[in-house]
Formats: sequence, C-alpha cells, structure tokens
Amino acid sequence: MALTQNKSMLAWLDEMTELLKPDQIVWIDGSEEQLEELRKEACSTGEMIKLNEEKLPGCYLHRTKPNDVARVEARTFICANSKEEAGPTNNWMEPADAYKMLYDIARGTYAGRTMYIIPYSMGPIGSQFSKVGLEVTDSIYVVLNMAIMTRCGKAVLDAFGNENTDWVKGLHAKCDVDEEKRYICQFPQDNTIISVNSAYGGNVLLGKKCFALRIASYQGWKEGWMAEHMLILGLENPEGEIKYVCAAFPSACGKTNLAMMIPPQVYKEKGYKVWCVGDDISWLRIGPDGRLWAINPENGFFGVAPGTNQKSNPNALASTRKGTIFTNVAHNLDDNTVWWEGLDKNPPVNAVEWKGEKVNGVEYTAAGNKLAHPNSRFTAPAKNCPCVSSEFDSTTGVPISAIVFGGRRAKTAPLVYQSRDWNHGVFVGSTMASETTAAATGAVGVVRRDPMAMIPFCGYNMADYWQHWIDMGEKLGDKAPKIFHVNWFRTDDEGHFIWPGFGDNLRVLDWMLKRCEGKVDAKETAIGFVPEVDDINLEGLDFSKEALAGILNVDKDLWKAEIPGIKEFYAKFGDKLPAKLQAELDTLEAKLAE
Repeated sequence: MALTQNKSMLAWLDEMTELLKPDQIVWIDGSEEQLEELRKEACSTGEMIKLNEEKLPGCYLHRTKPNDVARVEARTFICANSKEEAGPTNNWMEPADAYKMLYDIARGTYAGRTMYIIPYSMGPIGSQFSKVGLEVTDSIYVVLNMAIMTRCGKAVLDAFGNENTDWVKGLHAKCDVDEEKRYICQFPQDNTIISVNSAYGGNVLLGKKCFALRIASYQGWKEGWMAEHMLILGLENPEGEIKYVCAAFPSACGKTNLAMMIPPQVYKEKGYKVWCVGDDISWLRIGPDGRLWAINPENGFFGVAPGTNQKSNPNALASTRKGTIFTNVAHNLDDNTVWWEGLDKNPPVNAVEWKGEKVNGVEYTAAGNKLAHPNSRFTAPAKNCPCVSSEFDSTTGVPISAIVFGGRRAKTAPLVYQSRDWNHGVFVGSTMASETTAAATGAVGVVRRDPMAMIPFCGYNMADYWQHWIDMGEKLGDKAPKIFHVNWFRTDDEGHFIWPGFGDNLRVLDWMLKRCEGKVDAKETAIGFVPEVDDINLEGLDFSKEALAGILNVDKDLWKAEIPGIKEFYAKFGDKLPAKLQAELDTLEAKLAE
C-alpha cells in the first residue's frame, strides 16, 4: 500500500520496480514497530549483531565487505550536461551514458530481494530550509541508518503533499558489491542519485554527502542559498547570549571535536557553554532580517570511531551509548560490546576483528594489526549528544555570526586570522589547504588544496561555486558573517604541536566573537587581521605569551612561497575563475612585496 498519492513519486517508483524486479515492496513508515521488525530480521540473517542491552541499549554491530569500507572518490561522478558544468575538480560522465550503464548494472538485481522505499526529509519536516527525497534500497542496513540520519517515514510525505515535484530521486542497489562496477553518480540537473555495488555508509546513505552536499550545493546555486560542509556550534556566554558559528575543515582537522567541544575549566566556571547544532553539514539561507541563517539537514552523526574517546570527545562517545549502529569496529565477545583503536588502552582478549576473524585482541594489536578499520563508523542519533542545541529542530535555523575555515599547516598559517572583508574571506576559503601527515602518504608536508572542504562534494563547477559565494556576500552586505581562518596544528622544530587544541580552541572562538561585536582590536598583516597577544585569554592555561606570539606570527617568506601553488590551482579553472578572486590574489602578492 503506497504511503502517498504523489504522481511524480509513484511514476518513478513504477519505473524502478520494472527495472529492479523486487520480490516484494515495503514502504518505510518511520514507526518504531516497523524498524524493530527490520532489526530482528537483520539479526536473524547475520547482517547485524545485537549488542549488550544493558551496556549499549538498542545498539548493533555491522560489517561491510573488506572491499567496501570508505567513500570512493574515483568512482564518484557528477553527471551534468557538459564537462565544463561539472568542472575540473569532479569526475564527469555524460548523463545518457551514465543512466544506460547504471541501469544495465542494476537491472533485475532486486530479484529475490525486498525493495524498501524510504521517504525522508533533509532538515526538520516542513521547514522552508528542508528538502525531501525518496531512496529505494535492497539493504536493511541502509534503512536503519537512514532512520537515524534523517527524519523519515509517513510524516514526511504527509507534509510534502501530492502535487509537489521538488524532491530528489535516489536509487541504491547492492548488486554484488563488486568494486569494479561500483559507481556513485549524481545528476544535479535531474535531482537524481544512483549508487550501485556498494553497501558502505557514505556511498549508500544517499541523504548524506550525495544529496545534502552534491545535489544540494547545485540546488542552492540555482535557488539562492548554500549547502556547505560545515559544523554549526553555539557559544553561550555567562549572560546567556548564544552566538552561532559555522566552520569548515578538511578531514583529520578536528571538526567533530570542535562541534562538540567542552569549554576549558576556567571558562566553564564562568558559565560558558557550547551547543552542537551540527557536526558535518550546514544549509544556509538569508533570513527575513537579512542575516545568514543555518540548519543542520541531518538528524544524526555518522562519525569515525577510531580516536573517539573520553578525553578527545566525551560528547561524541556519549552519543554512541544507545540506539547506535557501529560499522567495522571490533566485537568484544566477553561482554558483547565494541572496541576500536583509541577508545582506551585495553583491547579485548576475546575479540572478533572488523573483517569477522576471531583473534586474541591484545596479541593482535601488539603485532601492529588493527582490530577496527581506520574508517570504522558509528551512526548515532543527534538527540543522544549531551550538548545538542535546543535549536536542533528549529524550522528557522540559527543566525550565523562567523564562518571559520581551517587547515593543517606546520608553519605557514597563524593560529587565527580574520579576513579583511567577505570577498577576501572567500579567497581565504578558496585557497584552504592541509599538509599531508605521515599516516596519509609517504610524502609528508605536501600541500593539498581543499577549498571550503568541498573538493569531494561540490556538485558543479567550483569556479561557479566561488562566484555564488561572492554573490551571496553582495546580497548580505554589512550583515554578512565575519570570516576567519584557524590552524590548530602549528609545530615546533621537533614536529610537536604547539597549541594545546581541543577545549582550549574555545579561547580562539571567544576572540572571534569579540571581533564580530567590535570589542577587540587586531593587528593588520599582509594576510588579514591577527589578534593582539593580550586579547587571547590564556587564563588557567600553562602557555606563555611568547609561545602565543610565535604561533600568531605571519612569516612573509613562507607566504610568498604559497603564491605559486595558489596560481597553479587557480589555473585549473581558466577563464571561469571569478575576477574578484584573481584580484584578491594580486592584492596578497602586492602586500607580501611591501
């Protein structure tokens, strides 16, 4: 029995049924009863393992195939009408060719399987910010993850109505989980996503990166709003005022830790609090008051497990304690719980490692093996987070005071600096970079550009995306958020991090918000405004003003060495590079020559 009479949805579902040939069709209505039946079914087939109900109530463990453990950027395509529309940072495929190839791969693969139809809302149901999608899948794992990550079920369709045609089509087919035939394709001009031959979260939870960034960034460009790879946090001061910040970081730069940060003791005692609105994605619109407002389109956290612990991120860990699905972590057979590297220093003796092999965990890790895959995950309801914002379900979102870009630079970027204005801030975001670490590649310190942390997720030509940022700034005028850049990763000559990071990053956020309110001055440098040493609060921290001055220093020679890399990167975009970004680069070069 269909849950909607929406003709555009039913017509597409008829096409999918004809293509995929499922044995049966199940609409996901969002009820706990239906989800519980699906959990039981997944446990009965071994697709999921129910964990210790006392220690981890409502939690489950799932393993993917060893060939299917992460997003695959080389197999991810933007199928726009022309290669130029996709741009030089995306893989491109001609739409007609892509549809034919994908339909040929998926054809008949639901035979003997169930087609689950998931109606879902990205963002609170009924909000003007929100968008609706349908995902068809043959995976209970996908259904149960989407039920955590999105608002899903009959309520979405009831609010959407029968006449509306503004929704996103999503086809996921596990097929044979064959990595040679694995494709994750976005058709931005058709509001369509097709994923075949994967069963791993980032490739198959189509509401996440596929819709909320690749498709939504294109929608935002066309409709005058923004979809960004940004956390949203609220910083509450002792007077009870909350100011909201969006921040974009490439991977391995502490994004989730910042989103759920716990203030340092000295700030806590004064009454400062941090509230998490989102850890990964922001949708931003200009509100009736002319300011920029943001929602988190997601309803859960799809976090990396390794390294998450009581010290690094107690709020994230607490979020995983109930109603969570763990993927590719280790199974502790002694008490039917889970473990991963960095959780604590006590790997379970009686363990099953992430691929399913029974091992002595202590000996196994001592030999240098990993019990949990380095990209193992937890899918946890956002409502579990102890610091989740009271505005989490707000249909109007939260007003943004500051936008923060960041990267991992050993020597170049100072701890924090502020852009001179919006367009200079867009330039700062467009040249964002991180240096590779030893873990990532043999060559350490190679600079990788990842503008606005959107390289893998921008659904159209990045030069057009930058121009869209510039256009949004013109619309916002003097109500535009201030733009900053941070670098928690300056190192000394031995390669040790100088700044303590984690909760102490609040000291830097505090300075930024004071700048937004005009409460502190700053020192102008060639790259932007840098704090006066006395304006960063070091109270309660064993960190000298001399050390702080060192990591706020702007070395002109190092910045001059940056220029050729920026020019080389910009050259990829040819004539499409916005003139205003070229002008900002020229200004930087001139200021460095002074």
